[in-house]
Amino acid sequence: MKKNQPIFVTQPTLPALDEFIPYLQKIWDNKILTNGGPFHQQLEAALCEYLGVKYISLFTNGTIALVTALQALRVTGEVITTPYSFVATSHSLLWNGIKPVFVDIDPKTLNIDAAKIESAITPQTTAIMPVHCYGQPCDVDRIQKIADAYGLKVIYDAAHAFGVKYNGGSVLNYGDLSVLSFHATKVFNTFEGGAIVCPDAKTKLRIDHLKNFGFVDEVTVVAPGINGKMSEINAAFGLLQLKDIDTAIQKRKSIDERYRHGLANVKGVHCLSNTGEGSANYSYFPILVGSGYKLSRDALYQKLRDNNIYARRYFYPLISDFSMYRSLPSAAPSNLPMASKAANEVICLPIYTALENDQIDSVIELIAET
Repeated sequence: MKKNQPIFVTQPTLPALDEFIPYLQKIWDNKILTNGGPFHQQLEAALCEYLGVKYISLFTNGTIALVTALQALRVTGEVITTPYSFVATSHSLLWNGIKPVFVDIDPKTLNIDAAKIESAITPQTTAIMPVHCYGQPCDVDRIQKIADAYGLKVIYDAAHAFGVKYNGGSVLNYGDLSVLSFHATKVFNTFEGGAIVCPDAKTKLRIDHLKNFGFVDEVTVVAPGINGKMSEINAAFGLLQLKDIDTAIQKRKSIDERYRHGLANVKGVHCLSNTGEGSANYSYFPILVGSGYKLSRDALYQKLRDNNIYARRYFYPLISDFSMYRSLPSAAPSNLPMASKAANEVICLPIYTALENDQIDSVIELIAET
């Protein structure tokens, strides 16, 4: 590792430029840049096959996909969600005029605590929006039982859950819809992008209309849609990325294992367990810095930054602490003790395919040194 070379929490995986140029040439030759062109169609088909899902609709980014998913299911009123996520989760609710209702998280997975959901349901509740945090599957079976009992929709924010499996199949098949992010920092990326996974052709057709201004044909508009289409360049990049995705995930797994081994005996530092069937995608490597550690979380964060290691307090602050949410009754810290604790302890360490062993070891040494 070069001396003083910065190490960021994540970096995008990039294919060789000479691999990408033929795709660009095809786009240049056929003059189709967007609006469901050939690469767009190929990527949708390839993702359905790889992920083990029936239908997928590509988007310009994951946030627009979340906004559209809520519209597609005609969600209104109140939606129960987690405060421990990226702000896009709750922002998508506000964009649709929906009131977020926060419930606490499970301290083991940092996902929404399914045991807390039922008590948060009111006559205005129409849906649940959980997050597969860091790619860890939510308690999907219990959440679905609650949703069925109360007639609620379930939309999963699956931004971190690309390729994750549960009970022998894709975790993306649970709930009414699952929303993916293909942002540059994700395990699978298209520079910018996202997608909605849906169970049937009718729902996909409605989603496809909504992401294209509501157009059915040149003269027919059926809904107040938005421009959420993925471009051909993004789709082409995604097709290239998909070729090497298994290799990328395996590399991330080896980084995950090296961190766990190196930090195993560091008092006060807790590495989250990987749950499920060994199907984690290793999208992040969060540690929780507890009271037994020699430094506070923020002091360790600053120490890493001082050494050109740009780790991230992800997620801090909680969504419920931001000004547009903190006045909600459900945002009270007393209602969210586990989420508040996690937000005050978490640091996500660097993990990406180009990360070298000596860089990983330098991070471990800085955390472990006395």
